[in-house]
Amino acid sequence: MAELAPAPTPALPPTLPPPLTHRRVLRIAAPIVISNATVPLLGAVDTAVVGQMGLAAPIGAVGLGAVVLASFYWIFGFLRMGTTGLAAQAHGAGDVGLRNAVLIRALLIGLAAGLVLVAAQAAIFWAAFRLAPASTEVERLARSYLALRIWGAPATIALYAITGWLIALERTRGVLLLQLWMNGLNIGLDLWFVLGLGWGVPGVAAATLIAEWSGLGLGLWLCRDGLRLAGARLWDAAALRRMASVNGDIMIRSVLLQGSFTAFLLLGAGRGDVTLAANQVLMQFLEITAYALDGFAFAAEALVGQAVGARARDSLHQAVRLAFHWGFAGAAALALAFALAGPQIIDLMSSAPEVRAEARAYLPWLMAAPLIGVASWIWDGVFIGATATRAMRNAMVFCVALYAASLALLLPVWGNHGLWAALMGLNAARGLTLGWLWPRVSRGLVD
Repeated sequence: MAELAPAPTPALPPTLPPPLTHRRVLRIAAPIVISNATVPLLGAVDTAVVGQMGLAAPIGAVGLGAVVLASFYWIFGFLRMGTTGLAAQAHGAGDVGLRNAVLIRALLIGLAAGLVLVAAQAAIFWAAFRLAPASTEVERLARSYLALRIWGAPATIALYAITGWLIALERTRGVLLLQLWMNGLNIGLDLWFVLGLGWGVPGVAAATLIAEWSGLGLGLWLCRDGLRLAGARLWDAAALRRMASVNGDIMIRSVLLQGSFTAFLLLGAGRGDVTLAANQVLMQFLEITAYALDGFAFAAEALVGQAVGARARDSLHQAVRLAFHWGFAGAAALALAFALAGPQIIDLMSSAPEVRAEARAYLPWLMAAPLIGVASWIWDGVFIGATATRAMRNAMVFCVALYAASLALLLPVWGNHGLWAALMGLNAARGLTLGWLWPRVSRGLVD
């Protein structure tokens, strides 16, 4: 008799997700809001710790070094976003095997990508400092920072996959635990290495490196049930093609978006060390906004993805409505907080009088930033959960073209104010274009 082929991994029958209520959205979003808020808090502590040295150059060096790595790391940001969308849809459809395969494939890609960056570090640093017209002292300090931080690349990129998978399954308390561990350890080591041992900028880098690798170990433990999978399911050709298509679109989108933020910092660097340091301080406000409001965007990713996988039209539209409801509420609260406490926050992050004065001049842009950008962040979550990545990619191409035109027009006339105006325009354009595209994209998702 012929040998029988092994039975495929059984899938649970598709079921409608639990009713979508404010309580469910907040149960998903609240841990994400808290955990994401710790990420820019870490950046603020990094800035504040080196800011106590009383010089502009160390602040600029940490900011420049961090943005160089972020520019390369977020090329692979598709692992976080693509993993959430694909895993949420598999979870909504009840396909446990596919759900776990998404995680393992993403982990393998993340570890491999990180090793490539480590191997290519000399070329990366050379290209970065050819593009960044910073002073000799800023470049020297930034190189010492990057030489340590680059060794955390495999852990950092693999963690994108872990975070995305946990969000897809609504295990956001696990994401909170992971971020609290990593950022709490990082902050504690920052204070010890820089203020206690006097290591300066390399101390900030060493603290982050240790936190990244310990975080990967904890993350693997948190998603250990997703690491059990038959090998044949891992290499399913149709699933691999879909993953490649979704991740390819998100990668292009991420490169364009990160390139826009990198251009912002580099153009600011060309205006002197004080402006570079002031922009770095103010970017912490923007990161606080993005990470806090992304909590509701991540909830949209999970809930929209599950609704699409379960073919539940009502849940799909309700997820979008509730995400925007809470997103705008959060944006209003942040705008008010920045208006009331912005100058005090600046003073906490730098003791250099010239940096404080420069940052205050541009603070009004950051007061408006949450309300200007909220639609772009929530729509990102909706499109990622729906895996409508081609439309998302095309919208980003259009918006970045507008951003480049804005920079060319505004920077020569308004200087650093023109730089901030162009960045705010980019976020506004992203929200408007995705909102315009959604009605046609949503048709057919659950038919």
